[in-house]
Amino acid sequence: MSVNLKINNIDVTVPEGSTILEAARSIDIDIPTLCYLKDINEVGSCRICVVEVKGMRALQASCVYPVSEGMEVFTNTKNVRDVRKINLELILSNHERKCLTCNRNKNCELQTLSNDLGVSEIRYEGENPHYNVDKLSASIVRDPNKCIICRRCVNVCKNIQTVSVIDANERGFKTIIGSAFNMPLAETPCTNCGQCIVVCPVGALREKEEIDTVWEALADPKKHVFVQTAPAVRVALGEEFDMPIGTRVTGKMASALKLMGFDGVFDTNTAADFTIMEEGTELLQRLENGGKLPLITSCSPGWVKFCEHNFPDFLDNLSTAKSPHEMFGAIMKSYYAEKQGIDPADIFVVSVMPCTAKKFESKREELSSTGYPDVDAVVTTRELGKMIKQSGIDFVKLPDGEFDAPFGIGSGAAAIFGTTGGVMEAALRTVADILTGEDIKQIEYNAVRGMKGIKEASLQIAGKKVRIAVVSGLGNARKLLDKIRAGEVQYEFIEIMGCPGGCVTGGGQPIVSSKIKMDIDVHAARAAAIYAEDESMEVRKSYKNPIVKKIYEDYFIEPCGHLSHKLLHTHYKQRENYY
Repeated sequence: MSVNLKINNIDVTVPEGSTILEAARSIDIDIPTLCYLKDINEVGSCRICVVEVKGMRALQASCVYPVSEGMEVFTNTKNVRDVRKINLELILSNHERKCLTCNRNKNCELQTLSNDLGVSEIRYEGENPHYNVDKLSASIVRDPNKCIICRRCVNVCKNIQTVSVIDANERGFKTIIGSAFNMPLAETPCTNCGQCIVVCPVGALREKEEIDTVWEALADPKKHVFVQTAPAVRVALGEEFDMPIGTRVTGKMASALKLMGFDGVFDTNTAADFTIMEEGTELLQRLENGGKLPLITSCSPGWVKFCEHNFPDFLDNLSTAKSPHEMFGAIMKSYYAEKQGIDPADIFVVSVMPCTAKKFESKREELSSTGYPDVDAVVTTRELGKMIKQSGIDFVKLPDGEFDAPFGIGSGAAAIFGTTGGVMEAALRTVADILTGEDIKQIEYNAVRGMKGIKEASLQIAGKKVRIAVVSGLGNARKLLDKIRAGEVQYEFIEIMGCPGGCVTGGGQPIVSSKIKMDIDVHAARAAAIYAEDESMEVRKSYKNPIVKKIYEDYFIEPCGHLSHKLLHTHYKQRENYY
């Protein structure tokens, strides 16, 4: 059914159940918002989006107020503008206004709104308590002094990810967002996914930066500093330089990294092909030898930690294969060090990732099979953008460069690791060929593509029935694993990514404002670029990667063999769940 109403004397027809905000946007009337975030936080708490509704004395929050037949709405009266400005000034009255040194300077929704609404002075100087900044997490820094209590982080953590480690403490003016008993995030079951960071409209949440660590390594003449970049980074990095969402900047990124002084600029896609070889072989062995099923992917560290806290009974189902960037680090400090005659102690591996959880992952003691950490530093896509700017590089004007040999060749299968369904599809491309003994030409598995949180399919491969599921977002992982626990569903192979939509919308990716998210499907735009990268590749199956084939022949001998198991596999542990 449709509803007819007037907004600023313009006739509007929208579906029943629409809000005033949605109705206004349907005719390109922009109502400012702050706490609102489509599908995540629709609570009307900040009162910035208020409008007048004819016949009602009080102004109404347009983000939550439903339309009705014959309603008349006014979005730009003097009263509306004055109240919005007063509400904003009250929010600013106890906000730490250190904008020039804030990590969100020039990309802050509060800052933008202050400019748009004409706030030129702070008329209400109230009590401004100071809180300690939580820096103990390996991945996330929380600064309550910049928090505006919009609750976006609370709702993404509680309702989307179902981790629920933060909420509103105290009441009224003393309200503060934090964990139970004000524990540091590091002492909670936080998965380090960083989804709280990408929904925060201000600088209250940020990644724990390792920029200075990388610059120090690059300045050390004794260090051989190698960098690798994940597939999702190349379809988002351009946004840090005002390029359209979903722009592929693979070549420019390689050029920038070389100008920054890295001794080798490599592609994590090469390591992703190793992951498929190891994980695919592990799946085949479990299918043929009666191993623990379903096999569940392990390349998402946020998902792995979530499993360790909440589903320890599934730890034996996890693939023991390391995530691609950790495999790369292990290969660099074993095979590459040996071939190049470099002491592994002098190798410094930097991972550029779309993921804040990779920072925590790199600190795990078990990921040091060579006697040294596989990865020494992890920087997010956002951090790389900052480093390029610090270097004085005009990124947009850079010519396209290439990755260095030998780890500059990746397959199309590796490229699609960056989006939900990509790991599953990449694995199936190799596993199907091995099972059938054929080079199967139809390699797009459309059943595992798309943004749906849980996707299921049943495939016949060489006479074997393989039931699969693809999950993105920890809340969806919880739903599926609860069903498996209850015996309601059965699978042989499951891909789980911790972030909704996969790595392309990871916690370390460029932050997109709530206003843009109303109009653009960020995941779809970045995922389309990922699939375009795959289609442009000459090699589109992992086992056909010539570098991967050579290293197995020269060094590892075979997937899941003795040496590869030592260097490329890991183990997990049950972690306490405090709640």
